[in-house]
Amino acid sequence: MIGLLIGVSALAGGFAASRQVVRTRLRFVDAVDRPVAPLVAGVAAAALALPFAALPVVTIGTAAAFGMGVAGGVVSGRRAAEPP
Repeated sequence: MIGLLIGVSALAGGFAASRQVVRTRLRFVDAVDRPVAPLVAGVAAAALALPFAALPVVTIGTAAAFGMGVAGGVVSGRRAAEPP
């Protein structure tokens, strides 16, 4: 049960943090608008979170959930940063 809560919080935290960064700091960077940007960000985030899977409560699924959250946040932040 605790592992599930950690996974959900990793997903939500990755989503919120990456969405905020894309909306505020990367809004003028053209590379964010490429279709592969969310995939690259998600894989990189999961790779960075993977060493934490050695901890007893954190699993590989938690690292994957964090990567998916970051990828979703990049997509969401990219859409929110578009000019009207």
